[in-house]
Amino acid sequence: MTKAAGTEWKVVTREITLATQGGDQILDVTDDLRKLLAQSSIQEGQAAVFTPGSTASVTTVEYEPGLLRDLPRLLEELIPIRRDWAHNQTWGDGNGGSHLRAALLGPSLSVPVIKGELALGTWQQVVVIDHDTRGRQRRVILQVLGR
Repeated sequence: MTKAAGTEWKVVTREITLATQGGDQILDVTDDLRKLLAQSSIQEGQAAVFTPGSTASVTTVEYEPGLLRDLPRLLEELIPIRRDWAHNQTWGDGNGGSHLRAALLGPSLSVPVIKGELALGTWQQVVVIDHDTRGRQRRVILQVLGR
């Protein structure tokens, strides 16, 4: 099978850094992902977001004030930060709950790209959540692949 001109797959990667405060701070990276997609000229494929580390996660939410309060509240109910986690006993750093919250939500997300657009719902944004007990400089890797 021969490839028609312009059908080669490509990968475009960009890394951004977010100055975070911890405490389940939620940061919207949708515009960063859209900019990378526009610069890539990819029309069909996948867009991925990944955050290295074990105390942050990536997901989607409706980025509005109520949910920005509700999600951290839910996480605290499910996985209390101040609980006596075995990780805290091992390392003494008090962020065992942060690791568990990040593991629950996961470090990455993939979004289909269709006709040059992210296939997100009307009220759906891609977010990075810093679950740690202190602020950090968070690396976030954005990648678009397709044709």
